[in-house]
Amino acid sequence: MQEGTFMKPRHGHISENCRPISEILSLIGDKWTSLIIERLNEEPLRFNELKRRVNGISQKVLTSSLRALERDGFLERIEHPTVPPSVEYRLTAFGHELAEPLSKLKQFALKNANRMEAARAAYDARSGSGESGGQATAADTAGDHGLKGLRPCARPLHRL
Repeated sequence: MQEGTFMKPRHGHISENCRPISEILSLIGDKWTSLIIERLNEEPLRFNELKRRVNGISQKVLTSSLRALERDGFLERIEHPTVPPSVEYRLTAFGHELAEPLSKLKQFALKNANRMEAARAAYDARSGSGESGGQATAADTAGDHGLKGLRPCARPLHRL
């Protein structure tokens, strides 16, 4: 941090022993990060190919996400000395280690999406609200990201 500048603590309200959990949940809870990790877990990719495989992500958001993942040590940016220059992104061993529980979380979500939706419907029926209280549901946030059979995104889900 530069002298004379102040940064707001990212997780000032969270106890010290819970900060690592909060950090990783913030990272994987982002709309695009887990998709980027999933695609790079398959194989290293150049920027434009990665952009094509992460349907709907903007160039700006992809660039920002890649920089954040590189900064945290989950991926590396490999520059190839070719004409024209080419850059490839690949997961580090640390990134592959993160991809494993993300894959299990995805499997859990896919396996249990109907159960969660049924639980919400039962709750809404009991409470008389008839809606999810403004919270995004799994079906609302599925998008076109390999979650076949669920409705497209209404808005991103930022919390687990």
